[in-house]
Amino acid sequence: MTTLTRKDFSSDQEVRWCPGCGDYAILATMQRTLPALGIPKENIVFVSGIGCAARFPYYMNTYGFHTIHGRAPTIATGLKITRPELSVWIATGDGDALSIGANHLLHVLRRNVDVKILLFNNEIYGLTKGQYSPTSEKGKITKTSPAGSRDNPINPLAFALTAGATFVARCIDTDAKNLQAVITAAAQHKGAAIIEILQNCNIFNDGAFAEFADKAVRNERVRYLQDTDHDTTNFDAAYLLSQHAYPEHAVPMGILYQAETPTYDATFSSQSEKSGDLKDLLRKGYVWEIK
Repeated sequence: MTTLTRKDFSSDQEVRWCPGCGDYAILATMQRTLPALGIPKENIVFVSGIGCAARFPYYMNTYGFHTIHGRAPTIATGLKITRPELSVWIATGDGDALSIGANHLLHVLRRNVDVKILLFNNEIYGLTKGQYSPTSEKGKITKTSPAGSRDNPINPLAFALTAGATFVARCIDTDAKNLQAVITAAAQHKGAAIIEILQNCNIFNDGAFAEFADKAVRNERVRYLQDTDHDTTNFDAAYLLSQHAYPEHAVPMGILYQAETPTYDATFSSQSEKSGDLKDLLRKGYVWEIK
């Protein structure tokens, strides 16, 4: 068997993000992680919606879909149901996933579809030049909120937990070691796995997480859950951790919650087998003869 390397997962497309964007670090970590997972390259698919993060499939030498705004979970669900042997990944941003796509994200999580979601959270709309997003802090001053945003921000971890996700984690874009470990665990998880990746937008929201994510202070202001006695099967503890924010608390990183429950794609296949012939099902009990 040929041993794959990062280079095997790099496409021939020129990477076009702003210089210094956190997306570069996420892309590099993903390309370094995939060879060790042992998944045939032809069985890996990346699905995206719209936004900076949505260019991710172009830069991966795998199969991929660049779909419409917020609908990546829908496309990924259909793909996983029809081709359950595939490893299906969603690359999405906070605007794509938690604004127009929030409805779709909610349902892919509650159904526990066996897909892996990389949620790039930079707390801003970067592609459309710096409007406040669903995760921007209250009072955020942007082009669309010159007097400060009046919206309460969405907490992606709490959203995922209460929607029913069976794998919920958080990482920092430039913390490659922790990000690689969490991506590996998500790939091995059976069910809907979502990783919130705090990603710096150095053009429109530079330093959004610097007070705790910067390398100089990270060890003091971040709590790595794998280094503690955190029980990842404890939902209540996970929800409590999802509320922890700096400076009141150290910011949790790693896997907050993981549970084993039947996946939607597995139960879908089982139910389809019991349904019988489609023509018989459509005509059963609802056919009238007009005389």
